[in-house]
Amino acid sequence: MRRFFFSLLLSAALAHPADLPVKQVVLYKHGVGFFERSGRLGPGESARLDFNAAEMNDVLKSLTIAEPGGGKISGLRYDSMDPLSHKLAEFPFRIGQAEALSAMLDQLKGGRLELKFGNETVTGVIVNGRLIAGSDKAPEREQLTLLLDSGEMRNVDLSAATGIRFPDTQLQQQFKDYLAAVAAARSKDKRSVYIDSTDAKEREVVASYTIPSPVWKSSYRLIFGASGQPVIEGWAIVDNTTGEDWTKVQLSLVSGRPISFVSQLYAPKYVARPEAELADDSAARPVVHEGGFDASLGALAGVAGGAVNGRMAKQMAPAPQAQVVNRLEQFGKLEAGTGVAPSSIVASASAGELGELFEYRIAQPVTIRKNESAMLPFLQQAIEGRKLLIYSDHSSQHPTNAAELTNNSGKTLDGGPITVYDGGAYGGEALMETVKAGDKRLISYAVDLGTRITEAFGSKQAVVREIHASRGVMTTRLAAEETRTYTVRNVDKKAKTLIIEHPLRQDYKLLNQKPAEKTPVAYRFEIALAAGATQEFPVSEERVFDQSYAVMNLTPDVILSYVGNRTLSDAGRKQLQRIAEQKRAVAENDRAIKEAARQVQDLTSEESRVRSNIQSLNSVSGQQQQVQSYARQLATDEQQLAGLRDQQAELQKKKVALEGELDKLIEALAF
Repeated sequence: MRRFFFSLLLSAALAHPADLPVKQVVLYKHGVGFFERSGRLGPGESARLDFNAAEMNDVLKSLTIAEPGGGKISGLRYDSMDPLSHKLAEFPFRIGQAEALSAMLDQLKGGRLELKFGNETVTGVIVNGRLIAGSDKAPEREQLTLLLDSGEMRNVDLSAATGIRFPDTQLQQQFKDYLAAVAAARSKDKRSVYIDSTDAKEREVVASYTIPSPVWKSSYRLIFGASGQPVIEGWAIVDNTTGEDWTKVQLSLVSGRPISFVSQLYAPKYVARPEAELADDSAARPVVHEGGFDASLGALAGVAGGAVNGRMAKQMAPAPQAQVVNRLEQFGKLEAGTGVAPSSIVASASAGELGELFEYRIAQPVTIRKNESAMLPFLQQAIEGRKLLIYSDHSSQHPTNAAELTNNSGKTLDGGPITVYDGGAYGGEALMETVKAGDKRLISYAVDLGTRITEAFGSKQAVVREIHASRGVMTTRLAAEETRTYTVRNVDKKAKTLIIEHPLRQDYKLLNQKPAEKTPVAYRFEIALAAGATQEFPVSEERVFDQSYAVMNLTPDVILSYVGNRTLSDAGRKQLQRIAEQKRAVAENDRAIKEAARQVQDLTSEESRVRSNIQSLNSVSGQQQQVQSYARQLATDEQQLAGLRDQQAELQKKKVALEGELDKLIEALAF
């Protein structure tokens, strides 16, 4: 079978288009549908395919033609669509939105116009048109100035004219074409693609393409009987919005979302080209020659003198010419056997992998009238499942009735709503994502009022697990344990199976429970509930985290608290012990410095008081003995003050030495 891709030949003629009815429809989940049409073309006959204008981009992107018998297709052509702005640019006038007639006619200066005013006919050339503003006494008027054949210029009132006509048939036709282009731009009519043939024999032609289509929808019924596995029924909801009946078509439904997009192929595309012009030579200026000098002055008569206006010529490099690249599109012929092969028909709805997608193929031909929809069964079989409870909404005290479904059907179950029937009665509704073969899903369809769940939260003080230090920074690794206890009360007189979805938190690790499974956001724990029983289910988690401290900022008591930790190595314990002792020595020295400073301050205050007393007694007679006593006390205080200042100096020297040693110990800290 030979296949030809879409080629644009706009010259073939159409006569008696043949009909290519729809034979196959494949609907997808991403907004497109694949359609296959087939029929017989007679010798030299053409076929026509009709589409909406909005579908043409997808048709031009995807249309293929196959000939199982091997004939000759001369080409494909279609109704073109030039942008309205480009079409109107060809006309010598514009008709604006709600534009006055005088303004439109003003664009046709020099054109001949014929106006009728009752029995009088006025013919002339348009000079201009204008709109005369109205007033309280006179309304707004449109006026036109014409140059009559007699040479007279006349102003005429357009509102008084009973008829206006262009004697120039070419200009009149331009107006008709202008209005036809505007009307066509508003049209929602069909666009046609024509398949032309020049062969001299009859043959089969198959046309395949994709166009925008409604997404097919799936819905399910899950039926729990008195015993045994539940039965699942799948129904496909299909909408025919093509405006054409689908009569006994082979219908397939594909689960999956392949990438699809719209390319603007239908509207003609124009590219702005650069302008390139050769440099224009400047026009030569005239040269004026003056009269000759007197021969006695040694000048030759007739020779041009002094100020002569010479011609100025400017040399300009020629502008680079635009390079034109001619591209020849080559359309190769495909090898036989690469066409879209028709699908086989089986006794019941079949399903199978379609690349990375999954296809449901309706076994029997389907008929869906235009603008109608249909529900088509594509699945009915037993499925592995069990009823249970799920507690996932922690804002509610009640879990939900649910079902755990394992897809053992061998088919992909497309996502959609599920209506659950339990024991012949309506049980509730659920939503299900797409489930691949062999995968498992939980669905919740009702609230179980016969089970109540409460939660209690507790935590323990963080425990130091490890201690490390390097270059003055100590890092401790701590472990904090938290426990959430679920208390479940089953008030019904029947046993139940409960799944608790415990939130999965980053950096937390389970300690005492092993989940049945894990999702991206939760752990799932399965609990068997006895009839009428109450049960506690604690879930303990541990979070391990690091804290870092600058050893210089820690007090000796804090450092010694880490020295007593059992996880600390002997080398680390010795180093921290030495640092704590050195910090205590620094602290003792600091206290001595403060004490010496206090004593100096007290003695200085005492000296000030004594000097003040001496000054007061010197002016009083008979107080010399007391003055001498104060003088002896002042001398003693001065001696003590000198000793304290010497002590302060020594303590400061000791402080520098102690802190230097402490810095060395902290810098060398490593374990």
